[in-house]
Amino acid sequence: MNVLPIPASGLPEGAVMPEHKLSIVIPMYNEADNVEPLLVRIHQAMENYSQPWEVVLVDDGSTDATPAEIRRLAVQYGPHVHGVELVRNYKQTAAMQAGLDAARGDVIATLDGDLQNDPFDIPRMVYRLLTEDLDLVAGWRKDRKEGFWLRRLPSRIANRLIARVTGVKLKDYGCSLKVFRGSVIRSVRLYGEMHRFIPAWLATVTTPRRIAQEVVTHHARIHGQSKYGISRTFRVVLDLVFMFFFLRYRTRPGHFFGGIGIVLGVLGSLILAYLFAIKVFWGQDIGTRPMLITGFFLVIAGLQAVTSGVLAEMLSRVYLEANGALAYVARPQPAHGEGDGWHWPGKPASEKAKPRRK
Repeated sequence: MNVLPIPASGLPEGAVMPEHKLSIVIPMYNEADNVEPLLVRIHQAMENYSQPWEVVLVDDGSTDATPAEIRRLAVQYGPHVHGVELVRNYKQTAAMQAGLDAARGDVIATLDGDLQNDPFDIPRMVYRLLTEDLDLVAGWRKDRKEGFWLRRLPSRIANRLIARVTGVKLKDYGCSLKVFRGSVIRSVRLYGEMHRFIPAWLATVTTPRRIAQEVVTHHARIHGQSKYGISRTFRVVLDLVFMFFFLRYRTRPGHFFGGIGIVLGVLGSLILAYLFAIKVFWGQDIGTRPMLITGFFLVIAGLQAVTSGVLAEMLSRVYLEANGALAYVARPQPAHGEGDGWHWPGKPASEKAKPRRK
């Protein structure tokens, strides 16, 4: 089994970690071989962590032994390791939202379950979040261990497009290793495939000045297969179109559709006015002119756009006022171990329960 090196603590010498509770949220899909090595790595990283912490492992409808591994290791490690088991594969965004819903900490860290993100970066990112009064510290995989043409180049293009459209200047939107202020990330809901746009979502409830990035370690994948491919780059572009609309017109969609409707209606009205004038004052025949059909079409399209704007305004009110709707369904998990579900300082982080007898 490949063993990753254990780096030194990234905290400044003599640094005192501010008081908080930390939740580490990890969505997983078909990562049976990575569950135990990842938990070992997390416990190594948190060995001397001075604040209480927990791990939330979300199985996103895996078809391999991932859910069984999560249940086994939750019992083995104790109540600070929690499992959330979704009834089917809802994709990464819904799985991440399920983990955020289950997390209890006032600081929440997220990372992938493939061992490419390094948990040893978490304490440094948490320290920066709390001491610099930030709402999000996003990881930046400056030295990515992946192919250039199929992974790094498309990612670089996508990152620049996203930063340009959203106004949140980050170099690595795709890095799942992020640390959030819990009160802020809980104020937004994640839907569809919007996990890669979380910093932009947060910018709707905070300010880009409270969003920072931190260079993090990136490892090559050891077990399992990557769930990413070139097709995701094209989906990013489609999601980006939605984000452009949502960020600018989320609370006022009528302005967007109404503006289009007014432009179309004015153009159509001008065409019809011109045709009316040449018919009345010059007596020309307009019944066979394509411009007549074009004018009526533009006026009707304008009315439809304005009507769509009114409906969008009503739907946006429903969206903003609705609450409690979930984008996933999770199976109930049995309680295990004793205590309040936190790993408190003073308990050896690498301590494991004795293996069960067969």
